[in-house]
Amino acid sequence: MNEKTEELRDIFTDVTDGEETVTESQENTRGSLERDERTTEERLESVVQQMRERYAFETSLSNEDLIGVAKAFYEGDSDDEIAADFGVDPADVFEARMSLHLIGEDDADEVDLAAIRNREEDDATLADEYDVSSAQIRRYRRIAAAEDESRAANDRYRDEFNSLLADADLSEQMTTDVREDGLGDATEGMETDVEF
Repeated sequence: MNEKTEELRDIFTDVTDGEETVTESQENTRGSLERDERTTEERLESVVQQMRERYAFETSLSNEDLIGVAKAFYEGDSDDEIAADFGVDPADVFEARMSLHLIGEDDADEVDLAAIRNREEDDATLADEYDVSSAQIRRYRRIAAAEDESRAANDRYRDEFNSLLADADLSEQMTTDVREDGLGDATEGMETDVEF
């Protein structure tokens, strides 16, 4: 070391309280995402409980039933089918879905929710305007309210249900496809009519 370098080294150690280095040793890590060790059921229970506490929704369905509603929704079951399975009214299933922010693509396909979202007219007036029943207008307003609630939470709960229920089906399908593709590739060109 020359004199200038040694002088700089001394200044550095004085400034850093005698530390020889200011860098930390690097660790070999395998990714930055933490793995959630809870089961899917535990995670679903947690999401439902958080939503129940945050929104204080009233339902006769237990958390376990609400998880069942969410699962059936992702399996493509209708409110009537889910209601029959749980022995409740379809209106209860609809309200449970809205409370869980589980809005189907066909829940409001007859009306533009954005158009009725902030309308102050009563249900009968809007029903006449859209040529639907007052009950349907109340339903559409509930769907719009659930969408607003979900957006206010940055769709956090809906995303969690998607990752737990929709992605699970997708990954299962992908695994099946890979297995089938792999078997097809492995047996391609092989003779199958072999006599022993």
